[in-house]
Amino acid sequence: MVKAIYHCDMNRQIAPYGSWKSPITSEFVAAGTTPLGGAYLDGDAVYWLEGRPQENGRSVIVKQTDNGQEVVTPPGFNVRTRVHEYGGGAATIHNGVIYFVNFADQRLYRQQPGQAPQPVTPVSAYLYADGMVLPDGRFLCIREDHTNPGAEAMNTIVVLNLDGVDVGQALVSGHNFYASPRLCADGKRLAWLAWNHPNMPWDGTELWVADLTDDGIANAQIVAGGQEESVFQPEWGPDGALYFVSDRTGWWNLYRWQEGTVTPLHPKAAEFGRPQWVFGMTTYGFANAQTMVCTYTQNGRWRLATLDINTGEFTQLNFPYDTINAITVGQDKVVLNVDAATQPQVLVKWNLRAQTWTLLREASAIAVDAGYLSVPQALEFPTENGLTAHAIYYPPHNKDFAAPIGERPPLLVISHGGPTSATTIRLSYGLQYWTSRGFGVLDVNYGGSTGYGRAYRQRLNDNWGLVDVQDCINGAKFLVTQGKADEKRLAIRGGSAGGYTTLCALAFYDFFSAGASYYGVSDAEALAVETHKFESRYLDNLIGPYPEKRDVYLARSPIHFTDQINCPLILFQGLEDQVVPPSQSEMMYAAVKAKGIPVAYVPYEGEQHGFRRAENIKHSLDTELYFYSKIFGFALAEAVEPIPIANLP
Repeated sequence: MVKAIYHCDMNRQIAPYGSWKSPITSEFVAAGTTPLGGAYLDGDAVYWLEGRPQENGRSVIVKQTDNGQEVVTPPGFNVRTRVHEYGGGAATIHNGVIYFVNFADQRLYRQQPGQAPQPVTPVSAYLYADGMVLPDGRFLCIREDHTNPGAEAMNTIVVLNLDGVDVGQALVSGHNFYASPRLCADGKRLAWLAWNHPNMPWDGTELWVADLTDDGIANAQIVAGGQEESVFQPEWGPDGALYFVSDRTGWWNLYRWQEGTVTPLHPKAAEFGRPQWVFGMTTYGFANAQTMVCTYTQNGRWRLATLDINTGEFTQLNFPYDTINAITVGQDKVVLNVDAATQPQVLVKWNLRAQTWTLLREASAIAVDAGYLSVPQALEFPTENGLTAHAIYYPPHNKDFAAPIGERPPLLVISHGGPTSATTIRLSYGLQYWTSRGFGVLDVNYGGSTGYGRAYRQRLNDNWGLVDVQDCINGAKFLVTQGKADEKRLAIRGGSAGGYTTLCALAFYDFFSAGASYYGVSDAEALAVETHKFESRYLDNLIGPYPEKRDVYLARSPIHFTDQINCPLILFQGLEDQVVPPSQSEMMYAAVKAKGIPVAYVPYEGEQHGFRRAENIKHSLDTELYFYSKIFGFALAEAVEPIPIANLP
């Protein structure tokens, strides 16, 4: 376990906020951490996904062995699927054999132990995800059909023969989307999730069950869910019952379906579910015939518990972490991907029988003196309509520096992506890069974020570009009134949907002093028309149905109101982005430049929606810092390669 080294030094150098020298460099942020994914359990073997920023951002599967760890995905392969564009569920492991989707060709591969991967599907316009091996050796999974370029992709649940020729036989079809196909232990019943436009999976899904026959399925029925109920993670339990998470009470809670009856397991004002942006997400699992191990979030912090499915006894565990990103449960063992406020992300294994914890993998093996780390604080602050909103605040902190008496720090307000997502308490070196240089950071869980119940999540319905912006502004105002931020040096930044919030804040409110948009939406109408299938009707709930509400789309598109932008802006964009096309950032740049306001545009070849390459992660951080130094007027502690800023005096 990497432990921060605490050090107290009262002889600090006096220097303006923003100009502090920090050991948390952009190189450290980009290359000093390894992105960790979820784990796979196959008997006693433990596998997990890791990112490789230094290898063009590819994802690999790693196996825990008696001698340490072994990367089993050979060079040239990237474990990632494009189903729903966001992917997830790209691999499964069965009896030592790995099945995975390779990103470059989107073919499904089979990798026998010690051998090179072999393709088991042909070159085609079909994409695959969220699979499992059937008892007869065939493969059951989600398939996304792109064979008709002029039509919307078609999603089905299929079975594959894995002979290199078969592209799959449709088993379940008729809905716009599918997820989580799960087969019961005896192989006789299949459960799955389905939903239709305009719903997203956190709006409303249906949980289906059917008998699996030699010819397909029979006796299909809906057992939970609907237009106004979001069902998450169906799993067959050891007792033969079907378990799932539902927000039917306003909170994502645990339920059991058995003999035609749905029973709540432990009603609680907490979230046992997540927004299903990717496949394969889990918050619980079965460790033995009677013990469920589950995770949930409450008041901004994730917790771990056990539930006796026979007696209903619920036991919260003493757990030394603040955020649980993923959980995988096997026979008497659990693997967790977790974060803490001042420790790097780790994978840990918990042995229930021995009651022991084992560290499997650290995201960073480099120790950082805790004197350079800002400790996050969960905040609740007043916002519009007499309501409160949530955020996580990181004060500026560096053991070597202090600001001149009377100076208040610049504040960087972060609007997270999604927008149906959430920020969590974690040690993010990307955030500490700013706080250790003298910035305060406010990471806002605006109305619409998850983790606070369905009603909070639905605050954004019809109000995207309004509620999120107001909450970001009110969070910044709250810190200004507390004396924790300089009201003349307030910046807002965000990626994707967070970029949209950023651009709306600059176009429709005269509040922030600068903004940074990472692949942000500037034209809501263009997003509704151009984006991929998964999100093609997302805005129906966030803004309104299109084209019926076209006037609202135009009114909420910053690209049409560049004449109202009165503060500097920097835009970052991947040139292969299929979610937010580069044209949106390019149009915004041209318009702001024409107005004469300082603006910069930084495009990256080979990047998609979110930057994965180490050199681009590094460059974007340093470039953003350089931009603020020019706008806010502070000197940099170390030289940064300059970029052109149009209209900079």
